[in-house]
Amino acid sequence: MATAKTDRTGSTMMLLRILSLLLLIASSTVTRADESWPMAARVERQPLLAQLQRLRDTLNHIGMPLPKETETQLMQLVDNADEDSLTARVQELLDPHCLAAVSLRKDAAPVVVRREAKAELIEQGWQRFLIKVLNEPEVRVRLRIDSPNAKPLPHSPEEDVASRWLSLSMFDGQPMTPTLTGLPLEYRIVEVYSRDAGEQTARIEFAAPQPGAASVNRTSSIIADWRFEKDTAGWESMNQTTLKAHEGSLQVEGTGEDPFFGTNFAKSAQPGNLVLRFWARAEEAGVGQMFWWSEERPQPDAGHVIAFNVEPGREMLYEIPFTDDGHVNGIRIDPNGKPCSWRIDWIELAYANGGSDWGGSSFSFTTQPSTEVTFRVVDDADRPAMGCFEITDAAGRVYPPQTKRLAPDFFFQRQIYRADGETVRLPAGKYSVVCSRGPEAVPETHNLVVKDQPVTLEYRVKRWIDPSRRGYWSGDHHIHAAGCAHYESPTQGVAPPDMLRHCMGEDLKVGCCLTWGPCFDFQKRFFTGELDANSKYPYLIRYDVEVSGFGSHASGHLNLLRLQEQIPPGGDSKEHWPTLGLNTLRWAKRQGAVCGSAHSASGLTRFIDRVPNTDGLDGPNGLPTYSIPAFDGIGANEFIMNAAHTVPGPDDTPVPAVDFIATMNSDRTAEFNMWYHILNCGFRVRASGETDFPCMSGERVGLGRVYVRLDGKLDFDSWCDALAAGRSYVSDGRSHLMEFAASSVTTKQTVEAGTNNSELKLSAPGTVKFQVKVAGLYNDKRTLPVELIINGFPVASQEINSDGVEQTVTFEHIIEKSSWAAIRIFPNAHTNPVFVIVDEKPVRASRLSAEWCLKSIEQCWKAKAHTYRADERPTAEADYETAKDMFRSIVEESR
Repeated sequence: MATAKTDRTGSTMMLLRILSLLLLIASSTVTRADESWPMAARVERQPLLAQLQRLRDTLNHIGMPLPKETETQLMQLVDNADEDSLTARVQELLDPHCLAAVSLRKDAAPVVVRREAKAELIEQGWQRFLIKVLNEPEVRVRLRIDSPNAKPLPHSPEEDVASRWLSLSMFDGQPMTPTLTGLPLEYRIVEVYSRDAGEQTARIEFAAPQPGAASVNRTSSIIADWRFEKDTAGWESMNQTTLKAHEGSLQVEGTGEDPFFGTNFAKSAQPGNLVLRFWARAEEAGVGQMFWWSEERPQPDAGHVIAFNVEPGREMLYEIPFTDDGHVNGIRIDPNGKPCSWRIDWIELAYANGGSDWGGSSFSFTTQPSTEVTFRVVDDADRPAMGCFEITDAAGRVYPPQTKRLAPDFFFQRQIYRADGETVRLPAGKYSVVCSRGPEAVPETHNLVVKDQPVTLEYRVKRWIDPSRRGYWSGDHHIHAAGCAHYESPTQGVAPPDMLRHCMGEDLKVGCCLTWGPCFDFQKRFFTGELDANSKYPYLIRYDVEVSGFGSHASGHLNLLRLQEQIPPGGDSKEHWPTLGLNTLRWAKRQGAVCGSAHSASGLTRFIDRVPNTDGLDGPNGLPTYSIPAFDGIGANEFIMNAAHTVPGPDDTPVPAVDFIATMNSDRTAEFNMWYHILNCGFRVRASGETDFPCMSGERVGLGRVYVRLDGKLDFDSWCDALAAGRSYVSDGRSHLMEFAASSVTTKQTVEAGTNNSELKLSAPGTVKFQVKVAGLYNDKRTLPVELIINGFPVASQEINSDGVEQTVTFEHIIEKSSWAAIRIFPNAHTNPVFVIVDEKPVRASRLSAEWCLKSIEQCWKAKAHTYRADERPTAEADYETAKDMFRSIVEESR
């Protein structure tokens, strides 16, 4: 019996200890769902009323006014002089609209109390709530909100996709102050989005950490915090930007095609997970980038960059998470890849992981289902089609929200693509839907009203032009299914059906999906050496390779089209590829591949020398120019040497090492300048159009295009042959230069570009007529200059109306010696050349061009010699010498 009593006593004591421990934990936890709703006792009248006015102005500004009865009663409080009753009445009126109350504490995490009533959300929609803040320590910092359920879907682990159904955003833009005001009581605004319908729970956390409190053990604290009341707070222009502080914000003007600005930190961050946040309004859509550097790696580079989507015309919070195992001490923001305007209210850098600054609670939600919207899309002759749709609500928010998208919808784009009969779900409301189908169609804006019953949106494509009716098939030879802005998780890039959908939605007939460094070993599985099986005529996609991130990439990226074998002998991945681009081309051309440069202007826009005695001889606006580029990039750099070479083709017959120079996605003057000098030396490299989606631009595929003419049905092999032959023109899709031909006024002989070697032969100097069918349609241009280019210089011009009407433009010009001729609408479109051969002489149009090429090869060797492996360097040196000898001969022949 004594033993039993002792056991019971011991069990009782143990139970009491456990109970005491549980009570201790309960008393210290910050997750207090069962606490009574906190109330503030008294707040000074004048600042409280001012804070209420800002709150009301903001709610009206974002389209969420309080109920009229509440508004009226709040306005009546202006005459209430009793601070106790005023404070109580404010809480009585506003607390019913709150999601939670957050009580801040000095040197401790906040206490979070949720409302007892279950909050209601809308599937695929946003709801706004107030957050009550009791600020006992009277701190003036930004209140932060987060949730494990609100992490972005792009780049998330596959197992987390289902749980990341939530999005949260504190509205910290004007008229609200970006930080708490220091009042003991105030109200903030939170926007809450639900991806899924039904009953949901989420843990929501709040923090108000103070700048400078960061330490290894407080990983959520603020590392740096920038406000712009007085000046630019240490942010400086680094390229093509102007910065100024104005009315408490940082005004950023991007003045060129590559604007960026940045700052160095007063104190470096600890290694780990970081997040850059800023509240901003951008005026232009696009893709921005954030670079960072560290004590260990003091320069920004391509391995430390995050792309982010830029949403125009609305104030919003940008959050860019990143990780570094070094001590980050500087950041650069590239606000867009073009001229742009931004207003930034504040910027902060913080540790991303949760820590002792955060307190939270578990919240329950009921999410009401949204409404199904069906798209009916028809193109010419009532054919069902794929369309492009950009959906925004009255507040400018994009639907579906980009942070909650997975393929085939891309998170870095505003638009989605839907085929006839496909759907999207939207909450009840009024929407603006921009409908389009590539640059050959006229965009339309439809007003869509969604209620509680399914609705249909009808879009009948209205084309202003259809080059395919003349046999011109649009293509983009440089798009990617992985890397840059693409998903790396939950999938390594996207699949062929996703890429086909985007090509179809932009009415891009041929899409060349190029596997490259990122996700190479995953994406290589889609290569077959033939058309992808997902192709749907006339929309063709094929997987090939861009040499980028491996091999010879440092001397200039290469686009390799129509490969039969994806990987050179010696390995099954990317590590063993040649470092000399010409060696890669020797392997590719043996297979019958069609090859060219990528983003050609990279490395060609900074000048370090000049052909002697050429001052004042450049063409209009520096095209062509005789200044020598640095060749310090990854564009058409080694290209200058490769263009002078032939290599064995499939049957050992010598073929040009490169077929085309890529255009339409980098500095146009630099692209064309390289091309013109090469053509002036008699090398018949053609131009092709590319986007480099989603690296140079994530806006959409087909921003840069090549229109290739075929006789009869479209097929990929014939398309590549005609591309290499120059039976094509390059364009942004809004200018068209079709059926370019040259004819002898004397003999009436005619040749169309890309046929019969593109040669018009004259026995002696004579007059040649050049003819082209032209059309262009731009909202911001009334007229377009159509220029005749002879040997790189414009010799005649005609203006046409930018009205989409096709017309025939004719020029006549006396050709004195063998020359090349083309038509351009700068910078929007350019034909490939015809070669007018006089007395069987080769084109030797310009001694100065030959000297430019010779000096350029010498500079390219200086810049690139170190990029070649030791075992390839002798071959590289010999190849460069062969090219230099070729250009030395052309210099002499051109005198």
